[in-house]
Amino acid sequence: MPSRFSMVHRVEFSDTDMAGIIHFSSFFRYMEVTEHAFFRSLGCSVDMEIDGVHYGWPRVHVECDFKKPVRFEDELTVELIVREKRERSLRYQFDIRKVGEDAGLIAQGGFTVVCVRYNTGEGRMRAVPIPTALAIQLEAEA
Repeated sequence: MPSRFSMVHRVEFSDTDMAGIIHFSSFFRYMEVTEHAFFRSLGCSVDMEIDGVHYGWPRVHVECDFKKPVRFEDELTVELIVREKRERSLRYQFDIRKVGEDAGLIAQGGFTVVCVRYNTGEGRMRAVPIPTALAIQLEAEA
């Protein structure tokens, strides 16, 4: 069962700030894109419909510790690790490293996401159990 997933991102010029290093907000986008690719690898999506029910995964907590600067054209490996799986939520850890360097972490972040059912008629969300088709594919790593 998957508990880890990784992908490579290249730092684009638009990801950097006036000092020429990656802007902190870019790390959150890389983490989110990696999460979306993880869901796709499981045959799912963070915005999916199963048996007429529309599910989503809003964030209820995000964090990131920045350890080393990154610059335009650097390549980063972002590894998603499922740290906790509960009935209605997942907690991820993201380890971000520079490709080709064994110098340790560039950044480390995390998301806590909650599985919700959208009631499109009312525009509201309600936390619900993770759909079985997805839950059976996920395993948390201690």
